Amino acid sequence: MTAGPVTAAAAGTWTLGDLVVNRMGFGAMRLPQTGRALVAGAAPSDRERAIAVLRRAVELGVNHIDTAAFYFSPLRSANELINTALAPYPGDLVIATKVGPSRDASGDWADAATPGQLRGQVEENLRQLGRDHLDLVNLRVMPSMASVAEHFGALAELRDAGLIRHLGISGVTPGQLAEAQAVAPVACVQNRYGIGADPEAHDFVDACGRQGVAFVPFFAIAGGGGGAGVTGSEHEEVQAVARAHGATPAQVRLAWTLQRGPHVLAIPGTGNPGHLAANVAAGALRLTPEQMTRLGSLPGGPAGAPGVAR
Repeated sequence: MTAGPVTAAAAGTWTLGDLVVNRMGFGAMRLPQTGRALVAGAAPSDRERAIAVLRRAVELGVNHIDTAAFYFSPLRSANELINTALAPYPGDLVIATKVGPSRDASGDWADAATPGQLRGQVEENLRQLGRDHLDLVNLRVMPSMASVAEHFGALAELRDAGLIRHLGISGVTPGQLAEAQAVAPVACVQNRYGIGADPEAHDFVDACGRQGVAFVPFFAIAGGGGGAGVTGSEHEEVQAVARAHGATPAQVRLAWTLQRGPHVLAIPGTGNPGHLAANVAAGALRLTPEQMTRLGSLPGGPAGAPGVAR
């Protein structure tokens, strides 16, 4: 008898507010287009393939999906794909979205939302997803935002009104996290992070763990490639660890982030069914302490990308 596929449960669970999720989740950013994500004029993805990937993700135990209304390309919207593929939604499915950045109909980036415009962004996510409330909304902090507290306070009012269940914050410094926490509870921090991050970013991950705040890294596989995906050659140390485990470098990068702490949640995104299965399987990969240390000391690009929404 052959064993079945590895499911998202292999990575363990974490509680976002009062919502239990498998730590291996799925990011929807890459679903609407082919090639580089979040650029004007990107070629639309294959609709049926994207829907099939979402349904397969849930079949593999993924119950935490990250999305946003500004994840779209001509003819495709991540939120609409999620709605079509998964509604009526499974009872344990947690859909996290984000607000703050803004794109016009052509896909060009516009000014970040003011506090007063956040309700409109929340309502647009509700409409596209076909929900009466959002499980978790991340405020994506942009350089033009003068005050994290003012924006976060606007979202806290929407939470009190029942439109949002839990709040998170993305693209932030420790100081900005503290500023948000003074306004309302923060369920998660969503920052760019992975192998090659700087010491301050490693310290921030640890600090979130001590506070019981989930840390959700994005671009953990792509690294410096960001929205373009993996670019260039892989570091030899990562390749060596991958060979030792019979795994891929991408799986090693995911496993490394997950082992940074029980509060770390992975949200790798893909429109490829094969890559999806491999990403989920990375939740069962266990690196040795020595491998974790070696990979954690590798140099790389910046841990964050101010001004780059995702």
